[in-house]
Order: sequence, then structure tokens, then C-alpha cells
Amino acid sequence: MVTEMNNEGTDTIKTTLSSYSIKELINVENLSLMGTAAGNATGNLQGNTINGNHPIVRELIFLCLRHWVHNYHIDGFRFDLASILSRDRNGDILPNPPIVEVITEDPMLADTKIIAEAWDAAGAYQVGSFASLRWAEWNGRYRDDVRRYWRGDYAQTGHLATRLAGSSDLYGDDGRQPYHSINFVTSHDGFTLSDLVSFREKHNEANGEGNRDGDNNNFSDNYGVEGPTKRADIEVFRARQIRNILSTLLLSQGVPMLLAGDECRRTQQGNNNAYCQDNAISWFDWNLVEANADLVRFVREMIQFRLGNPTLRRRSFLEGTTSVEGALPDVEWFSPEGTHVDWYSVDASLVCFFAAPTPEKLLEEDDIAAGGIEGTPRHVLIFAHAGSLPRVFHFPEPTAISQLPWRLFIHTGREAPNDIFANGQGPVVDIQQPIELPERSLVCMVADAAPPDREGIAPP
Repeated sequence: MVTEMNNEGTDTIKTTLSSYSIKELINVENLSLMGTAAGNATGNLQGNTINGNHPIVRELIFLCLRHWVHNYHIDGFRFDLASILSRDRNGDILPNPPIVEVITEDPMLADTKIIAEAWDAAGAYQVGSFASLRWAEWNGRYRDDVRRYWRGDYAQTGHLATRLAGSSDLYGDDGRQPYHSINFVTSHDGFTLSDLVSFREKHNEANGEGNRDGDNNNFSDNYGVEGPTKRADIEVFRARQIRNILSTLLLSQGVPMLLAGDECRRTQQGNNNAYCQDNAISWFDWNLVEANADLVRFVREMIQFRLGNPTLRRRSFLEGTTSVEGALPDVEWFSPEGTHVDWYSVDASLVCFFAAPTPEKLLEEDDIAAGGIEGTPRHVLIFAHAGSLPRVFHFPEPTAISQLPWRLFIHTGREAPNDIFANGQGPVVDIQQPIELPERSLVCMVADAAPPDREGIAPP
């Protein structure tokens, strides 16, 4: 199966739950952090936390990984609650955990992708500081900041900018790069994207634990009615929010991770901890693909655009400068008025400009993050508006930006099929006209690096 997926250009990443053991199999104090007689030590919510840095356990984990690579050709591993692997037998965090170093340095694992869920249930949170530069990380800060911005939380615009640009606050101070950040908004843990915009509270009653299980900090909203509704206005708004979030994810620097089913509004009926449900709550309803064909098309076009535009797949952090005389800065930020943004403002609106890489700064030939897919660098201009009222935007004042041949790519405030245009080939935009965005909406425009003919100008 893995080989066939590779033949289709798809890598297989295996989730590795090497953070806990079965008590009956490993019930020795120095192999697992068993704690006291009053209760087992646990940093993983499943109990029986292993001592991953004991030599025997370390070898067991290491040999298991080699087995999967050698015999099944697995392309990489995601380590569930990986911070447990950073703890010693007393539960203290080690700066250089032996198990992490062994995985990092093994030649058989050298070509695999290694991803850490860089936290555990005992309080460790190592996002941006996991023990090895070899490992990428699930960026939990990205998830929370994007959710809070689009929910309309107070003063989140600066956080959105940081996440769009690759999270240099987390990965830019020790030699890491944007591709160390696995950007995601939803995962198998927690709400699906459809539930994120449909439920203000979790609904885990079916799990039999009195709705006490599952995370309470979901940064979600229902926009008027808890759960499914027949109100057309609420459904239109939810659909827009889904497109806002998906657009943000796929326009951000870093590596996007999309939860299967979010492209067709899969729901778990408000359950954010559905691991124990083998029924319609956790199953994949394939009828949703046809029922939400417009959203599936939206996501497909977004992915194709990202794969074809190296501007969104930078291998190094953006600096707001250029090393080439006369070239545009690699990133600039603007207010809705078109002036450079005031980071002390609490305005819920932002304009982001990503310049196409210059020939001197094109992606390396061995660009793993780009998957070897060639593309044509194009400028990207994003108008993000999380306010609760419509907002008028003006083009950025710098002439070098405003006079580029902008075409409309995404407008989440419009209904399909005019919400997205294949390959960014929407109507040419008249930069003299202001752009009015409805509440909670996003517009993205693209421009070729070499100006073409500007005939056929249309309003944005």
C-alpha cells in the first residue's frame, strides 16, 4: 500500500504512540513511570507512561521505527505527545533526551520525515523548543491564533500576521525554518472544521463520561444556533468562516496539514473526543463529497495554487527586505487604508503582501517542502477582515505594489463559483476602486512577476 501511494506522489506518515505501554506487559518501575501505589504516573491521558530514555525501552522504540521503514517503507513518523520522550524516569524534562538523539542521528531514518506533537498531558509544552532541529512540530499556537482571529477575538491581528509568515517567533531564533512548522487548525483530536463553526461547546455525552472528557478550550463559535440549523443566514456565514480558515491555512508559510473530511464538512456532531465512537459520529460519510461539491472544489483549487506558486513555500523566513536592488521586499503589511500597519492598533483587519522570490532567492533544487514540484513564483496580496461589520479596503500605497497586474483569486464573501478562480485567473482588478469586504471575509489576489497586458479591467 505504501509503495502504491508513493507511486502516486503521496508519502505515508505513521502516527507513533510510543509514549505509553500496556501495564500487563511492562509493569516494571524503571521501564515505565508507574508512580506510587495511589496511582500510575501519566503524561498522555492513556496511563502507563513509559520511561522512553531507559536503554531497553529506547532500543524497543528505535527498532520498531527501523522495522516500519525497512519492511513497510514508511516515509515518516508523527510522535503522539512527543514531550513524554523528553522526560527522564522522574518525569523531568531533559535538554538532550537520548531517545530523541538516537532517532535524529540514525542513518536508516535519515530520509524520513519526523514530526513531534510537542506537548504532553502532564504540562510540558515544547512548541518551538523541541529537543532536536531535525524534527518538525505540530504548531498548536498556529491552531489557536487562527481560530481566535476568525472568531473575532480582541487584538488578534498581530498574531495572525506572525502565523501567516511562518511563526518566526517560535522557529526563527535557533536555526529552524518555516518548514519546521506543521500548520493546522483541526486534527483527529478535537472538533472538525465544520463543528468548529457550528458548536460553541463540546458535546461528548455519548462517550459516557458526563461530558468531562475532551478539551474545553476550543475557541469555537456557533454564530447563533448550537449545532445543525435550518437558518440559511447562519449556514451561509458558517460556510464563509470555513473558507476563511482554509484560505488562511493554505496561504501561510510553513507546511499545511488538512484534516480529512474538512474539505466536505464532515461532522462529529459536536464531539471533540470521538476516539471511542465506532458509529456515525466517527465514520466518514462519503455522500458529503457530493453534497459539498463547491467546498471540495474550493479546497482543490487552493491546493493546486499553492503547489504551483513557490512564493507560499519559502525555505527561509521572510525579512521585509530585499537583497536585490529595485526588487520588492519579500513581505509587507498594510492597514485597510493602504498605509503601513500600526501593530499597536486593535483593528481586526490586515493586508499582507508576499513578493514572488527573485531569481537570486528561488527555492533550492532539493526543496523537500515543495515536494519537487516546479512552479511559477507569483506575488500574493491577502485582505483579511475579522470584524463584525463590512469594511472598505484600499490598495497599498507603494506604487510598486499597487501597479502590479492583480487578478482576483479568492473572495470568501461571494458564493460559488465566484468564491475562487482556477490558478488565480480571475478578473483583472481595478486598483483605483476601493474593495468592500463583508463581515468575516478574506480576499486574495495574485500578480505575475512580469506585468502582462492589463486590458479587461474589472471591479474587485
